[in-house]
Parts: sequence; C-alpha cells; structure tokens
Amino acid sequence: RRAVGERAYARWWRPLLMAKFGAAHYREVNMAWMWARLYKRTARLGYFVGGFQAFVDLLAARVTEQGGTVRLDTPVQAVRPAAGRLLVETAAGPASHDAVIATCSPRQMADLAPDLPADYRARLLALRSMGALVLVMALDRPLTAGHYWINVPADEGLPFMGLVEHTNYIPADHYGGDHLVYCGDYLPPDHPYFDYDAERLFQTYRPGIRLINPDFEPSWVRSLWMFGERYAQPIPTLNHSRNIPALRTPLPGLWLASMSQVYPWDRGSNYAVELGRRVAAQVMGASSKGGA
Repeated sequence: RRAVGERAYARWWRPLLMAKFGAAHYREVNMAWMWARLYKRTARLGYFVGGFQAFVDLLAARVTEQGGTVRLDTPVQAVRPAAGRLLVETAAGPASHDAVIATCSPRQMADLAPDLPADYRARLLALRSMGALVLVMALDRPLTAGHYWINVPADEGLPFMGLVEHTNYIPADHYGGDHLVYCGDYLPPDHPYFDYDAERLFQTYRPGIRLINPDFEPSWVRSLWMFGERYAQPIPTLNHSRNIPALRTPLPGLWLASMSQVYPWDRGSNYAVELGRRVAAQVMGASSKGGA
C-alpha cells in the first residue's frame, strides 16, 4: 500500500493477494516476497514438451538408470533413528538408510518424525500455508477468444481465482484436439472443496465459467479431472526468513527440502530443482565427511 498508493492497492493488488492467500492471511504477506515475485516474473514462458508427466517419467527413468528405485503407492508412515541410521517405515515394510531427504510439507515432517526435538517440531507446525485446487476440463472447442491466463480478483464473485486456457499457448493438436482449460484456486487446507470429486467441483465452478463465456454449455466437456494439494503455497509473514527451517534437521541423517524453504522466491518448479541440487550437495558433503 505504501509502495503503490491506496488506489492501486485497493483496485489491483489487494484483490490479487486475497485470492492467493485468503482473506485471513493476505495482510500478513511481506514485501520481500512481493519484490521477489515481481523481480523474477517476465512475459517470457517456457513449456516442457509433453507436460509434467513427461518430465516425471524422464526423471524416474534417470533414477532407475543410475540404480535407484522409485516406489509408487507406498506412503511413508514414520521416519525413526535406529542403530545409527534412519528407519523409514511404510506399508511395504521398513527400510534402513544412511540419509533421508524428505520433500513433504513441514507439518507432515513433524508428524512423520516424532523423534525430532519438541522445539523444532513446534517451529515446523508454526509455518502456515494454503492449499491448491484445480479443475481441468477437456473441451471440444475453445472457451475464450485467444486468452491464455485470466487472473480473477477475489472480489469479483467467481468461485475460482484463475482460469488458464492452456491450448491458447500450446495448440490443441498436441492434445488430440482437446482444448484444455484449468480453473484453479488457493484455499485453506481444511476447505470442503478438497473432498469433492471432479463432477461436483465442475457444478460448483460452472456459473463462474459462464461468466467468462456466457455461451458455455456442459455438452462442450469431453473429460474432467480434479487435482488438489492441501500443502501448496507457503504464507511468507513478516520476518519469515527467521522462521525458515535449515535443510539439515536436528535428527542425524534427516533432511527437509520443501517449498517453505525457497523464500523469498514464490513456489515453482525452477526453485524445486535448485533446492534439490542444494540439499543433495549438502547430503553428499556431509557423507564425505563421515556422517549424514
């Protein structure tokens, strides 16, 4: 408000901050995060051909080629110290490791590793975040007249904060002729929408979609998907840098690398890659010195 003036703040920045962080938190977001967000953003976009699935498939293949194992549908139940190593407990059974890098949320880390010191666990639990929810529609025709990304201010009354017509950026012929539209929102982690299925969320979003295009009809929809994550957007409050957990936890051999640790940058794939490289280098460095 001090930087841009009352009018610009009220008309532009306040609604966008409310949409991203919610009415309960938008006033707490600090200027360092805003600076980083504006500094890094450009009008130039890149696209990984094949999308994130192709990226993940290549990553899994690379891990396998180097002798690693990717275990799907194997949720971690606990991480505990045992005989100088770390025991990772899953439904498939326990596995012992010299070092463990957890890429989950700070709250999940606190729950999974009960042997962490109480004061450290309390610091993890004090970090707050928003969840993210997206409805993906495959349509038989375009929804908008060439628009790629539409930000929806929180005070416009639509049930989502952003609409992205992906195929106005990457043509529909890359997706079998489907026109792909994403309706996304940031929500509190306990919001009831996370328990919806795709059809119910579509019916909730449908009036908002018709505000974007009054001619829209459900018959245009070929397929629907819904994706949600209750930990998606860390909330960077005042003096947030003092609250960021170190990559190395107090539990020997256990490391944490999450979106809460890329501050002041906003969450994003580029920062996840950079963070992954950083924590891997630290783990390897600690290992070469005789202890993870």
